[in-house]
Amino acid sequence: MKTFELKGTVRTDLGKKATKAERVVDNIPAVLYGGKENVHFTTTVSDVRKLVYSPEVFVVNLDIDGKKTKAIMKALQFHPVSDKVLHIDFLQLTEDKPVIVELPVKLEGLAEGVKAGGKLALEMRKLKVKGLYTQIPENIVIDVTELGLGKSIQVAKVSVDKLEILNAKNAVVAQVKLTRAARGAAATAGK
Repeated sequence: MKTFELKGTVRTDLGKKATKAERVVDNIPAVLYGGKENVHFTTTVSDVRKLVYSPEVFVVNLDIDGKKTKAIMKALQFHPVSDKVLHIDFLQLTEDKPVIVELPVKLEGLAEGVKAGGKLALEMRKLKVKGLYTQIPENIVIDVTELGLGKSIQVAKVSVDKLEILNAKNAVVAQVKLTRAARGAAATAGK
């Protein structure tokens, strides 16, 4: 997994009034869970922009007032109107404790069904996986070269080494849909 460097400052004043004051000066309140104690801190909007607005999953090297730790972004809160980031939750990572993350799905190859006139559709952009953070890849690559016209790949057919996929087994990840042209060609061929 890719890494991301982030600096933060410990918050001593907690509550609505102090949080609003931090947001006025373009700081984002954040919390680090998973350690012995929860750590409340702030970071700037410009520092987290590439972390928040990316489909990729990062291991965040947090530096909170000189204390360094590895974490993963767990939850985000956005303002309902302006879409500004209101709050970020981070989960502290350890070598022996598994973590649950959503990984982007990447399709590879030219499907047989596409050659026959179908359209390849990615139904699930991300899959939820569980495993040790050191064994989690950047994305899940699925080979679709054998996928025929009208066929699909379900979660049960996808496997990733040393990771458990938590999505429903019968959920469709990718499929080749019939297009009008392919239906017309199949109808004329059948006559």
